[in-house]
Amino acid sequence: MTGLQLFWFIIVGVLFSGFFFLEGFDYGVGMSAITIAKDKREIEQTIGSIGPVWDLNEVWLLTAGGAMFASFPYWYASLFSGFYLVLFLILVGLIFRGVTFEFRHHAHSEKGKMFWTKTLGVASFAIPFLFGLMFTSMIQGVPMDAHGNVSATFTTYVNPLSVVGGVAVLLLAWLHGLNYLALKTEGDLRARSAKVANILYFVLYAGEVVFAVLLAIFTDFFEKHFVGTLVLLVAIVVLTVVAHLAVRAKKEMTAFIASGLTFVALVALIFQGIFPRVMIATNPAHSILIKNASSTGYTLTAMTIVTLCILPFVLVYIGWTYYVFRKRIKK
Repeated sequence: MTGLQLFWFIIVGVLFSGFFFLEGFDYGVGMSAITIAKDKREIEQTIGSIGPVWDLNEVWLLTAGGAMFASFPYWYASLFSGFYLVLFLILVGLIFRGVTFEFRHHAHSEKGKMFWTKTLGVASFAIPFLFGLMFTSMIQGVPMDAHGNVSATFTTYVNPLSVVGGVAVLLLAWLHGLNYLALKTEGDLRARSAKVANILYFVLYAGEVVFAVLLAIFTDFFEKHFVGTLVLLVAIVVLTVVAHLAVRAKKEMTAFIASGLTFVALVALIFQGIFPRVMIATNPAHSILIKNASSTGYTLTAMTIVTLCILPFVLVYIGWTYYVFRKRIKK
């Protein structure tokens, strides 16, 4: 394995971390629009809090997928062909969720506007669950031949670890969204977001314990990377406790950053667990390794130069956007 191959494996992980940190709270806000917002004005307040940034956040997913395609085409081909059904459902959810912002804005009746609000909420619940389902299915090992062809069955996608993983990612996104709402809104919605988050954190504690047990049973993470896996699991729990305590102490920025970093620790757990593989096969001889899945050294070098030239401008643009829309949303 070369340094460039390792660098791009880490970059793909960083991009997925950025996606879950930034888009994760968008999903949580979408869930909250149909669960904790009590009237039309609170629904507008809820959706208005992510109006200027949701499409900017979603770009991280496109960038992560594009980086995976360009740097590790063999990994991309096996993952997208093996999990095409789950990814198709995610794509449908992303399309419906994306159009709801425009369609509900142009709806001619309150009934039509409410229909698109509920569509936004349902898609916001479904997408993080399906992402959790896919990633936790992938880390258990999939039936794959020596050419990277995945022959998945229903139980490859749906099993105890994948369902718990899907629910855990959904809960994390919801809590991240509630922390964002407490940070970005005023009035009853702000107080109610913190109140609901305080309750949901107790559910998340139970989910994290079950997830850790199932991770030890259904994956080889502890066998191959005992220290790293243990450290990252502890980090996830500690960050959850920090976020929960910050919610109770009404330290909203701390709660939001801690819940976002929980996502980062979860992605780090997955990437360090599969290392040096990118796809784990049920037959270890057929697993795809980083060194076998990447593009040529010339391609990776060119991608690195372009990324280093463009990335500073992208990060400045993202930071400027959040600075401009930093004020709280009133009812």
